[in-house]
Amino acid sequence: MQKLQCKGCRRTPEELGEYQCLAEDEGYASPDDAVRQEEGTYNPKTGLFWCTSCYIQEGMPLGKA
Repeated sequence: MQKLQCKGCRRTPEELGEYQCLAEDEGYASPDDAVRQEEGTYNPKTGLFWCTSCYIQEGMPLGKA
């Protein structure tokens, strides 16, 4: 399966507390699953997404990662 990572900081969902919490709170099997189902910036073709911090720092870009 494709490795997921933030387009900005290159951290994986497992390294980002926001996705660890989301997975636990919403019952996802893993932080990766939480990103695939809930993250609006996730691009399934590239495996990239923007974590909240990087998304804000980049000026909240529109379009896919």
